[in-house]
Amino acid sequence: MEEQVKLINQLKEKYENLKKEIARKIVGQDEVINKILISIFSNGHCLLIGVPGLAKTLMVTAISETLDLKYSRIQFTPDLMPSDIIGTEILDNNKQFRFNKGPLFANIILADEINRTPPKTQSALLEAMQEREITAAGETRPLEQPFFVLATQNPIEQEGTYPLPEAQLDRFMFSVVLDYPTLEEEIAIVENTTGNHNSSLNCIINGEEILKYQTVIRSMPVPKHITEYAVKLVAKTRPGHPGAHPKAEKYLNWGAGPRASQFLIAGAKTHAALQGKYAPDLEDVQYVAEAILRHRIFKNYKAEAEHIQVEDLIQEFLK
Repeated sequence: MEEQVKLINQLKEKYENLKKEIARKIVGQDEVINKILISIFSNGHCLLIGVPGLAKTLMVTAISETLDLKYSRIQFTPDLMPSDIIGTEILDNNKQFRFNKGPLFANIILADEINRTPPKTQSALLEAMQEREITAAGETRPLEQPFFVLATQNPIEQEGTYPLPEAQLDRFMFSVVLDYPTLEEEIAIVENTTGNHNSSLNCIINGEEILKYQTVIRSMPVPKHITEYAVKLVAKTRPGHPGAHPKAEKYLNWGAGPRASQFLIAGAKTHAALQGKYAPDLEDVQYVAEAILRHRIFKNYKAEAEHIQVEDLIQEFLK
């Protein structure tokens, strides 16, 4: 127990240092950075949604600079094939087939504009995200640990986008929406990016430490009433099921599955640990709820007609 307390105190300090270092390159967006770091320490994946030009890619790149991990960026395009990201067998000079690893064989993957590629290539990520391994040329190969996919997505109303399948969306722990910066933030961004100032960031934490902190977070005790609260919250999103909220019955086609309950507890544990707490409480569950439920509940026609937002429904469920 003493060792756990010591590691959680260490993690809180590392987390503060990470945020300070990232802030040298990224102005504002504190909530988004928090959610990305929570997903990393929870061993989850994160989907960033926003219009072009909001520095989604820069944010992921900046975070990867502060982590001493192998980083790989994949630019998703309409002509990208599954073998382009997984790898392929090639015939070498000795007339032997050799597997040439693709960019997925890294620790931190930036899947840039993931919804600009067809579903066939999107689905190539599914096994990697869930099983932390890939199957190619009849052989299963484990991926390096830790392994995270941080994906950026353009709003699906834009041209040249393919909606992500529900099964793939469910693999992402968080769906985080980026908004435009405030006036003060935008002034600071313009001042920082139109001069000669170009700072590289320092590494704060390595892969071995991340794996160690993930293990400590997983072993954190959770009071039974917190687990019950998380499970009941997810049940509120399921129309036609016991425990469903009246607004779910009225406005949703279907709700979140058990993976949402698992992520609520995993995210609450991590948020608690990053705040220096030794067990999660209701506030920790509520902090991560919106980003976990946003992409797991699907509105019906009535909700669309009445311009009901998913976020407003989640706030109702949280009351």
